[in-house]
Amino acid sequence: MNPRESARAPLVLPGIQGRTALVTGGSRGIGRAAAVWLARAGAHVGIGYRADSEAASRALSEIRQVTSDREPWAESADLATEEGVSVLFARVDREFNGKLDILVANAGIWNAAPRPLVDMESDEWRAMLDANLTSVYLTTRSAARRMEEGGRIILVSSTAAQRGEAGHSHYAASKGAVQSLVKSVAVELGGQGITVNAVAPGWVDTDMTAVVLRGAERDRVQREIPLGRIASPADVAGPIIFLASDLARHMTGEVLNVNGGSVLCG
Repeated sequence: MNPRESARAPLVLPGIQGRTALVTGGSRGIGRAAAVWLARAGAHVGIGYRADSEAASRALSEIRQVTSDREPWAESADLATEEGVSVLFARVDREFNGKLDILVANAGIWNAAPRPLVDMESDEWRAMLDANLTSVYLTTRSAARRMEEGGRIILVSSTAAQRGEAGHSHYAASKGAVQSLVKSVAVELGGQGITVNAVAPGWVDTDMTAVVLRGAERDRVQREIPLGRIASPADVAGPIIFLASDLARHMTGEVLNVNGGSVLCG
């Protein structure tokens, strides 16, 4: 089996076949990879995206290549707003009959250019927290209201939440808050049989990080990763799918580090 065929082969993980799944930020990068892997495992997948309809169309085409009986869908929405989340979940209700089994809350932003805290304007701070934290709160709340026992919520955090990131304090703060949210909501929803976990990627080769990782800094970044390479989106999608499956049914409130060991280095 060549790599292209392998990427399209069905995945056999208990507890995903026939389930409904929503992936935010699903048109590119980690979200796109997670959506494809969920479809390979037999889920009926919808994706949320902000504005790039061409990227969303490409993601849907890739999902269709791995599933034949469940038509994927995409909805454009600004998840940092109540209105945008209402639009997305109105589509969830239409497509999934008001029930959601799996949420992957991946939508978020990161600015490549460093911005020291002393130079940061208040609107920059608010924009980052709205995109990375308020959106997760609103999306998780709406998803939880539609979940029953066996529901899975997976939030995408970052290694920056644990080690900080100089020049990107607003980003690190937003992702640290996501990890605290995971632990709180895991306790709140545990009695309903719903698990809430997170993955914390390090550097991942995506469009969002291209300015750094496809330039002169790539070699330096790789040298700081014990495994010696930068993650692909699929490297993060694997742990996400694990958390969405019944293999992780007794895990909740956890944060899985997916960073090649970089958090272990100074």
